[in-house]
Amino acid sequence: MENDKDALIIGCGDIGRRVGRLLSAAGRKVAGVVFGEESAAMLAGTGIRPLVADLNDLEELRDLPTSGALVFYFAPPPGGGITDPKVRNFCAVASGGRAPRRLVYISTSGVYGDCGGAVVSEETPVNPQTSRAKRRVDAEQTLLLWGAEQGVAVIILRVTGIYGPGRIPVSRLADGHPLLRLEESATTNRIHADDLAQVCVAAAEKGEAGEIFNVSDGHPSTMTEYFLAVAERVGLPRPPLVSLEEARRVMTPLMISYLTESRRMDNTRMLKRLGVKLRYPTLAEGLPASLAGS
Repeated sequence: MENDKDALIIGCGDIGRRVGRLLSAAGRKVAGVVFGEESAAMLAGTGIRPLVADLNDLEELRDLPTSGALVFYFAPPPGGGITDPKVRNFCAVASGGRAPRRLVYISTSGVYGDCGGAVVSEETPVNPQTSRAKRRVDAEQTLLLWGAEQGVAVIILRVTGIYGPGRIPVSRLADGHPLLRLEESATTNRIHADDLAQVCVAAAEKGEAGEIFNVSDGHPSTMTEYFLAVAERVGLPRPPLVSLEEARRVMTPLMISYLTESRRMDNTRMLKRLGVKLRYPTLAEGLPASLAGS
């Protein structure tokens, strides 16, 4: 990485704290941007200096130490619409003499849309089919253009479903919510939160300007298989399995959109270019560790 020692994590939640701990252990000074005082308090004891800012407020953004920094942008887009005004605000402010050196952005594999279970590489054209995915495409394109104009190396991580301590659907299972039948459940992908954190750091160290990486453990399965594996592990009864037709009547449109987009993420570039050795390359290894740490 550059000679600078300052890192700024915008949207410093669970993944941000994991990344911050890795950076602090490597001798970097780390600041984390959060929205409220409660979130700031969660950074206590992590070695991350809390900064409270509203990403919708340009004046507050101007107070952030972006100049020459390594920036991790983890804040999600706001709800509604097909653009990300928060990212646009950041780019407007963090330009010229306030530009960072490098920026790593967490996007989503949802930008590829439904691929019918086909293998997806970074060369696969984006085809966002939901508003939330369209907001992510807008953020990606905005950051890449800004990076090229400002001389900032922007690296995009298209991340699959994140699991880990505190991210396991135990309460949903306990409530008995139905799942799609196995034969109708779409193929999805996952990454353990600790592995995502190390990928973020590796992308900051080795990623080049404009590079995009699919982030996945490389072992896709269906959402139903995932939920059933969790139920078995924690000793909960298997939830009822329903057809897609019935699911459309009892599940929210948001949940249906998650359940019906199918793709298999190719993580070859992530493994080879970034030299990442996953701690949890399969769900069978990651799930016990996730429950033990929750």
